[in-house]
Amino acid sequence: MKDERLEVTRGSGNVFRDLRLKNADAEQFKAIDRDRLTVRAAHDRTGIAAADFSRIRNADLGRFTVDRLMSIINRLGSRIEVKVRVRTAEAIGREARA
Repeated sequence: MKDERLEVTRGSGNVFRDLRLKNADAEQFKAIDRDRLTVRAAHDRTGIAAADFSRIRNADLGRFTVDRLMSIINRLGSRIEVKVRVRTAEAIGREARA
């Protein structure tokens, strides 16, 4: 089997920005504020610590991975679709030379 390595890119801290959605910052806050939830109500609904929701609201996202943010968004009732395309290093090299 050929050894294929995947490139891992660290997220920006805003899953909507990483997915290249328009108005990414606004979308991030809407995920929490859509139902006008307090951080305590968001905690009660999802089981995620109220302090984490406070961090998200303050855009203090250093402690969050993209998949954790996606999980939180899912628990709040929104769905995210992610598409991954794997390209070989050769194909990337050909594109760079073209």
